[in-house]
Amino acid sequence: MQNTQPIMEQRLTMITLGVSDLNKSTDFYESKFGWKKSKSSHEYISFFTLNGIQLAIYERNELANDATVNSDGNGFKGFTISYNVRSEKAVNSLIEKLRTNGVNIIKEPQKVTWGGYSSYISDLDGNLWEIAFNPFLELDKNGSVRN
Repeated sequence: MQNTQPIMEQRLTMITLGVSDLNKSTDFYESKFGWKKSKSSHEYISFFTLNGIQLAIYERNELANDATVNSDGNGFKGFTISYNVRSEKAVNSLIEKLRTNGVNIIKEPQKVTWGGYSSYISDLDGNLWEIAFNPFLELDKNGSVRN
């Protein structure tokens, strides 16, 4: 008989990005995105409370040391972070606001092969953020994914 109990609960608590300059990166998320640091932030780490999870930014070398891995590496990191909106028009509007704020637009908004509409931006350390409308993904009033 197969065990149907999950080993881990199906959830995500925090995403931590390793950054080259904590102060500059904190300023990026505050000034470009308009986000506010949570009260648990301090001189070594910044936390941003999202819809049910935390985004943390931490010095890249310190994060690598914590994980006991080498901090070398550049180019595509093998993952993206997605910010989904409710329409193609909302993608266009948000990209224009981010462009006005000086954010690096990697890919202009466009229809994509999987049936949605998206654009890519990057933060100061090259972490890619997809700004997307996914017609197959239902968002609740808070922007959280509904089943």
